[in-house]
Amino acid sequence: MNSAQLVTALGDGLRDTRLIIVANREPYTHVRQSRPAKGLLNWMRGKREKVEVGWTRPASGVVTALDPVMRACGGTWIAHGHGNADRETVDRYDRLRVPPDRPKYTLRRVWMTPEEEQGYYYGLANNALWPLCHIAYARPEFDEGDWNQYVKINRRFADAVLEEAEGSRAVVFVQDYHFALLPRFVKNARPDLTVCQFWHIPWPNREAFRVCPWGETILDGMLGNDLLGFHIQYHCNNFLDTVDRALESRVDYEHFAVWRGGRPTYVRPFPISIDPALWAGPKAADRKAELRATRRELGLNGERLIFGVDRLDYTKGIPDRLKAFDRLLRRRPEWRGRVSMLQVGAPSRDHLSKYQALSTEVDAIVASINSRHGTDKWKPIIYRHEHHDPDRIAALYRAADVCVVSSLHDGMNLVAKEFISSRTDDLGVLVLSEFTGAAKELDQAVPVNPFAADAFGDALHVALSMPPAEQARRMRLLRERVNRHTVYDWAASLLQAAVRMEAVR
Repeated sequence: MNSAQLVTALGDGLRDTRLIIVANREPYTHVRQSRPAKGLLNWMRGKREKVEVGWTRPASGVVTALDPVMRACGGTWIAHGHGNADRETVDRYDRLRVPPDRPKYTLRRVWMTPEEEQGYYYGLANNALWPLCHIAYARPEFDEGDWNQYVKINRRFADAVLEEAEGSRAVVFVQDYHFALLPRFVKNARPDLTVCQFWHIPWPNREAFRVCPWGETILDGMLGNDLLGFHIQYHCNNFLDTVDRALESRVDYEHFAVWRGGRPTYVRPFPISIDPALWAGPKAADRKAELRATRRELGLNGERLIFGVDRLDYTKGIPDRLKAFDRLLRRRPEWRGRVSMLQVGAPSRDHLSKYQALSTEVDAIVASINSRHGTDKWKPIIYRHEHHDPDRIAALYRAADVCVVSSLHDGMNLVAKEFISSRTDDLGVLVLSEFTGAAKELDQAVPVNPFAADAFGDALHVALSMPPAEQARRMRLLRERVNRHTVYDWAASLLQAAVRMEAVR
């Protein structure tokens, strides 16, 4: 399904109903940029630079998934305005039309102080809920001050939703773990609104969730939704089991619903995907030139290329991936000098101690492996601790012989699907962690347990040794799967369910 087909699939369902998306991350950020000042007059006045306001698209899986949907359907996206020029570009109601170069929908920005952001986002959301929901052996940290900020910001966003929905019917589509309480706040104020939420990260088992001191309040907030979506059925089952143990409610396992306060919340799997058209790349002749330029920029001289790209997050298994590559070079010395690994680790939550420790660990592992195996003419690991724009990532996908996704726990993982969509040449091999939601769909990938370093190294050998004909067979099947279920199919299935609920109110 493409964007036009999404609009057709929704039909008249949203014609008289507003679509309101709530997400922490905004789809477009405005920033001040310094540029060289042109003109003799500026030079005479000593002005060497000119400050202009520009805009960027943040690196975010949620933005990548939902911006095409909003372009197709219209509506309002409510998000935290955090760009240093964001306040300069909104109207007196904190709204503006986006995308900036071709407006299709409205962005409503919500503001918060640095103290509020620290408590709500970096504290409760990412130092408590993120490790709580990912079984990645990082202890969640629960701080009452962070919790108070989380409650405050959830109420602030709920107030913005109510303002945007005033006097109209609306479907409110809430994104992720940043807003566990918001659905209940909205529902209590406007029972007539249809509220649905997609939880983009895993849901833990009930025993793991028990350690959260505000667990009952979080669950009650989420049960303010009419519809609650997770990536896979396993996470739905974990959520129902958690509610059954923690709250007074009726859990209907036959219909996957929770009844609380006289009304149901339906819990369903909606595996998210991408827009394959965004990753298709240039024509064959241009791909060859792109490949030469990419390999030249990386300093490769005929070596095979293993590629990994992730936010620098402890759930992504980056140290495990590097250690597996080390195992490959130790156990299969014939690959020394013949293969390099490029790892892009985009900076993420840098001022949290867990992320600082991870960055230090990755730097140390890279240095150790390069010292142990490298030569004057060959660098085993090329490490880039920086953001890359989507076009650059796509070129690297197309240059890679192997793409590795080694998450220790992941709700879905869209890197795997982006790599597949980029390989219109039907070559390349995907090595995929068994602990991603994507592994349930992408069964032609080479599966790997990232905790088993030796077996992981062997899987890299299998991927590097795979004949082109077998690569093509697998890649065609994978591409067929991704093309058959796009981000528009995901949005259509979820929004159609929400619209049906809205229609019977």
